[in-house]
Amino acid sequence: MPRYALKVEYDGAPFSGWQRQKEHPSVQAAVEAALAKLERDVPSIAAAGRTDAGVHALGQVAHCDLAKDWDPFRLSEALNYHLKPAPVAIVDCAQVDEAFHARFSAVERQYLFRLVSRRAPLVHDRGNAWRVAQELDPDAMQAGADRLIGNHDFTTFRSTMCQADSPVKTLDELRVESLPYPGGTEYRFHVRARSFLHNQVRSFVGTLERVGAGAWTPDDVTAALEARDRAACGPVCPPEGLYLAAVRYPDDPFA
Repeated sequence: MPRYALKVEYDGAPFSGWQRQKEHPSVQAAVEAALAKLERDVPSIAAAGRTDAGVHALGQVAHCDLAKDWDPFRLSEALNYHLKPAPVAIVDCAQVDEAFHARFSAVERQYLFRLVSRRAPLVHDRGNAWRVAQELDPDAMQAGADRLIGNHDFTTFRSTMCQADSPVKTLDELRVESLPYPGGTEYRFHVRARSFLHNQVRSFVGTLERVGAGAWTPDDVTAALEARDRAACGPVCPPEGLYLAAVRYPDDPFA
């Protein structure tokens, strides 16, 4: 059966997350329903990451096995037709070797978190960014973020429901970018690692927001990390500002 890699973009607001669930809408179920319009008995698809409810994607990657030898462009066009009106789009498609696996072949995942600091409520970005009313210090947030770079036991920054075998991960990048925003400032957190723990990025951003607001210091971030205790974590921020931005493979299937 030919295997295809799909680059998927979606608005996570109406979904319970990527993973298929019996009683709640999911992105996986939406894509599989579109595939079922093209072929019967399509096996379950696999994705690079199981994003949570409300989390968005700019570059989620999934793979599927089909009976027919599809032209990748025609396959993406057909899927986008059948995905309407769900806020999901196949932005790229490629036929790949049967050894390719969207999850297990990935060597890096990149997340983006959008945080807007302004007094006025968000209008056009409502549901697509986290708004806080207070001003934030980006240099302090970056100083706190620098304490998290490297190989650490991230027990403090993972959900108690996390199913990962080990809390030890290597964080390659946690960079804070400041951008002008009408009536305030947008802070973009760029996060890179081979893999992540459940709620890890949202735990990072919620904690660093406290640093930016002056309630925490960078030393407090170090103390929280070294505590290896979930109770030492700062607030976990809401999901609407989080995006799975990209997934990297040894050989880019979409190149």
